[in-house]
Amino acid sequence: MRVEVVTAVHAEYARYLPSAWRSLRAQTHPDWTWLVQVDGDAAAVRAALIECGAADDPRTRLAFNGTREGPAVTRNVALGRATATLIQNLDADDELEPTALAVLTTALRQHPTAGFTVGLAGDLLNSGELMDVPLPFEAGLLARGAVVDAWVTDPDHYRLPVHPAGVLWHRDLLLATGGWAAMRGMEDTGLLMSASALAPCVALDTRTLRYRRHRNQRSTQTSLFTGGCPYGFRQFGRDGSRVR
Repeated sequence: MRVEVVTAVHAEYARYLPSAWRSLRAQTHPDWTWLVQVDGDAAAVRAALIECGAADDPRTRLAFNGTREGPAVTRNVALGRATATLIQNLDADDELEPTALAVLTTALRQHPTAGFTVGLAGDLLNSGELMDVPLPFEAGLLARGAVVDAWVTDPDHYRLPVHPAGVLWHRDLLLATGGWAAMRGMEDTGLLMSASALAPCVALDTRTLRYRRHRNQRSTQTSLFTGGCPYGFRQFGRDGSRVR
């Protein structure tokens, strides 16, 4: 089963690409291609891929946005380049376990009704230590909606049941959901929940992803998002003129 691995990357994360590349080269599943999509300035990314040798490997397919568009758009652009039946997400600052693609593809082969599969994600600390987070349910084939039902949205106890950064997707399901969602900071969570509502999932009690913890990762950033038109929708009349 051929897998295309999608990685969205910007210049600030270029330094992590050699580690992601080494994790791909270590895969026991041999049939994969790496679709690297560069968001914004490409110089640092190109240099990192050349230095680690990924640029010389025909399995690496590099493309450029030309502009800075964010992770959701960038992953979706890479998805548009994909032709394989199976799509594995790999964030630029994360790593796959050596058996990740093998166990994930096997899970989808054994459960043909499933639309996606995901294993455990170990938090990769600066010390090199890995800390696993257990599944909140029994491993195996999960019915539609089971992932959504296990999502704890209470702000004081927020917890995703599985890590969306390490999912192996059926490409058809990705396209049916519209790909990574236009949600600031939750583009992969939005995709995970909509996909769970549409298709069963296979959850594995096996670590497949090393999720790097560092100060620059987007999930640790907080800022006030105001969004939209500064005047607000209700301040305009039906003809488009401002009410005040």
